[in-house]
Amino acid sequence: MEDAKLADWVQSALERFEKPLMRYAAHLTGSVETAQDVVQDTFLKLCSADRHKVGNHLGPWLYTVCRNRALDVRRKERRMMPLTEGVRDRLENSRPATAGLPSDAADLHERASRVMQALGGLTRNQQEVIRLKFQNALSYREISEVTGLSVSNVGYLIHMGLRQMRQQLGVAAPRAGEALGGQS
Repeated sequence: MEDAKLADWVQSALERFEKPLMRYAAHLTGSVETAQDVVQDTFLKLCSADRHKVGNHLGPWLYTVCRNRALDVRRKERRMMPLTEGVRDRLENSRPATAGLPSDAADLHERASRVMQALGGLTRNQQEVIRLKFQNALSYREISEVTGLSVSNVGYLIHMGLRQMRQQLGVAAPRAGEALGGQS
């Protein structure tokens, strides 16, 4: 009976976190193939983890294991490749397509490209915390657990990164009460 519960728990985690972890690992490694290996290793480690120790911190636990494994692989291979257009295209094409006019799709693609370009101009730490916040919906505390940065440093990096992106994109800062990425 315990094995069935474990299998259900791992399956549920796989369904919920596999794609976001793939995007995150691909960003860290610069390779979809390497990201697949990293995510597979992450879930293998989950299979042998003490479910009670992971507890209610499954998301941050998975991101931490994935991050550590991706950084280990990157160090081992001694290459630091940026996310290439081919990797980005494969990841974007794995997302559900939006319905609409071709001009809407072209406009959306253009805006997404500008945002990705602005994101690429940030420091590595700023990129990572912004991706964890907005692509993976982690709280500042969870991002702190994953990256080893303090919660206040996470907030600062997100604030400064978004400010820099707004300047680069020519977007006005949101008014009070409309702030993006408030602590959760």
